Amino acid sequence: MVALIGPNGGGKTSLLRAIAGAEEASGSVRIAGERLTAVGSRRSRLLGFMSSSREIGWEIPVADAIALGTGPISAERLGELFERFELGPLADRPVTRLSTGERSRVLMARAVAGAPLVLLLDEPLSNLDPYWVLQFLGAMRERAEEGGCVLCALHDLSLLPRFDRAVLVSDGAIQADAAASLIQDHPRFGAIFRVQPDERGGWEVRPPEGRRSSP
Repeated sequence: MVALIGPNGGGKTSLLRAIAGAEEASGSVRIAGERLTAVGSRRSRLLGFMSSSREIGWEIPVADAIALGTGPISAERLGELFERFELGPLADRPVTRLSTGERSRVLMARAVAGAPLVLLLDEPLSNLDPYWVLQFLGAMRERAEEGGCVLCALHDLSLLPRFDRAVLVSDGAIQADAAASLIQDHPRFGAIFRVQPDERGGWEVRPPEGRRSSP
């Protein structure tokens, strides 16, 4: 499980969308030796992507929304996803009539439906209550323990201990790549986020470089 962290506008979303092929970028992406643009219908087995946008433009049932872009899903697999993300009570409701948090559950189910080797998640924990934050983290850990790689854009730095590795992105480039437990000690961390740990275990604004305390 890899946390993709960085300030707003630093390039996290652009990186995820470039890997997923959701926006034009130079270079190519290979997963397990296969070029992503050449795998056709097997794409959902290699890559799952959840955008930061929770908008779904079609008034379709939850089951159909999960199947969008993933190819055929067996009734057994669909049942597993409905149970894992507690979607049964929402089954007959069009996705356009769900709350943002409910749509997040549908889109997460869609992202993991094919048990992809690489799971790209852009701020998946936004707009979730604590229960679903923990459930989503559990689903990510399951995918990692099953042999997948999870790359998750994350804003809540208090959740870093839940991840194995952290990649710090700023100014459109990777600034640091370290164990999640060590990333806050990286010399670039404080300067990029402009915060520092406080006495209560939280964060406080970091004084600008060169500012001196009053005598």
